[in-house]
Amino acid sequence: MMKTSTKIAIAAALMGCLATQAYAAEGGNPKKGKHLYKKECKACHSQAGEGGELTPMSKTMSQWDRFFDKDKHKLKPEAFNGLTEQDLKDIQQFLYDHAADSEQPQTCG
Repeated sequence: MMKTSTKIAIAAALMGCLATQAYAAEGGNPKKGKHLYKKECKACHSQAGEGGELTPMSKTMSQWDRFFDKDKHKLKPEAFNGLTEQDLKDIQQFLYDHAADSEQPQTCG
């Protein structure tokens, strides 16, 4: 028989996984986010760009969430001008889904 503490740990781990999946599912559209990232972000965030190279794999999932929740492009906030709240959710979802610690890390193409 499993100890109660083991059962609680397993239940907590499962709830954490489900919460992460639920967050990702209710966010934005990663396909639209990839398109928007290429269109709106890549010009400055390429190897020769003024913002330096930045790809989904440049950060972990939690670092991307923190960026969109707290940083909000502090160094150049006008970069978000013209983007709707949904556009930002879509970009965040794309970056999150392909972050360094995600199941499908990628650079952006």
